[in-house]
Amino acid sequence: MRIAIVTATFTPSRNGVATSTALFARGLRSLGHTVRVFAPRHPGAVAEPDVIRLPGLQISAPPDYPILLPVGPIATHQLPVHDLDVVHTMHPFVAGHIALGWARRAKVPLVFTAHTQYHAYVQYAPTPSRPTAWAVKRHVRAFAKEADLVLAPGNAIVEVLRGYGFEGPIELLANPVDLAGFRHEPDPALRGRHGVPADAPLLVYVGRMGPEKGLPMLLEAFERARERSPGLHLLMVGDGPLRTALSGRSHPQVHWVGPVPHERVADYLLAADLFVTASTTEVLPMTFLESLAAGTPVVAVASAAASDLLSGDLDGVCPATPDDLAAKILRTLSEPDPQALRSRARAAAAAFDVERRALALADVYARVTARHRPRGRHAGAGAAH
Repeated sequence: MRIAIVTATFTPSRNGVATSTALFARGLRSLGHTVRVFAPRHPGAVAEPDVIRLPGLQISAPPDYPILLPVGPIATHQLPVHDLDVVHTMHPFVAGHIALGWARRAKVPLVFTAHTQYHAYVQYAPTPSRPTAWAVKRHVRAFAKEADLVLAPGNAIVEVLRGYGFEGPIELLANPVDLAGFRHEPDPALRGRHGVPADAPLLVYVGRMGPEKGLPMLLEAFERARERSPGLHLLMVGDGPLRTALSGRSHPQVHWVGPVPHERVADYLLAADLFVTASTTEVLPMTFLESLAAGTPVVAVASAAASDLLSGDLDGVCPATPDDLAAKILRTLSEPDPQALRSRARAAAAAFDVERRALALADVYARVTARHRPRGRHAGAGAAH
């Protein structure tokens, strides 16, 4: 099968969509499919077979997220998009409209994966939040109706799309994780490099440091937990607009690591006793899956994603208050059998192994192509609006 994946973010960008897209592409190729990934140019990218870089704008906020530009009909004519069996987009905006135009032109199905609560990010737009959120919801709903199949990585996104007014069918397809990348021994020198004693209870946060991530609550919860467990340390891994302000007033036992290459994330997860987050906007974050793959238990405030993934044996969810999060951290750290916690985490991650997820996605493509009936060329084919 010849597959085009159109995405607004791809490696070496450091975010969940970029990572999951790269893993899906790798898994599908291992099954014998031809996968062409179309993504914006990135200053740190190296040439890869079947990764086609499209024009993009490099802006300062965030610097790791180039903005994809529209692709017109002349450029489309020169791209390898004329022999496709299916087009899959990870975004409903510019990347989505590029994908929609190509799918209609080639008369093949369009698959759309909704990855996030899009309205929660309007704070980054230079426009009034309320009307922008309304416009975003309306746009995503309309785009989802154009797709031949809508996928969601977790029940949280199904609820989001229903809240936007989309009434069409939605299939669940979880993101993948590369389990093999989390099976090595912890780096014995990592704690020392960041001033963490070898025997100190260690928490880690990995992710974007933006307003939607609940970081002030996380830091407050850490301080309250540290009052009862003075030896507690916290590694903050990642970057974002709040990093400078928050790091300037935090405790010395909070260590601001900054952004790290994705291949090093496993080292930080393996070194920690717990992964912690206070975000309420998550849908099925790669950091949760990667933490579980590393055998690092996750403690998270209540969100749809946390309820999906951390209920039952994992029992990692608490109410979204600093006191509750602090109490949950301390209870989890005091579990009498931490190795059992780690074993349960790894067992939960097994369902998300990249090989299993790629097989599931290949089955999705087979089904949608088998029943596809061309709708006719989209009015904006080849261009984004």
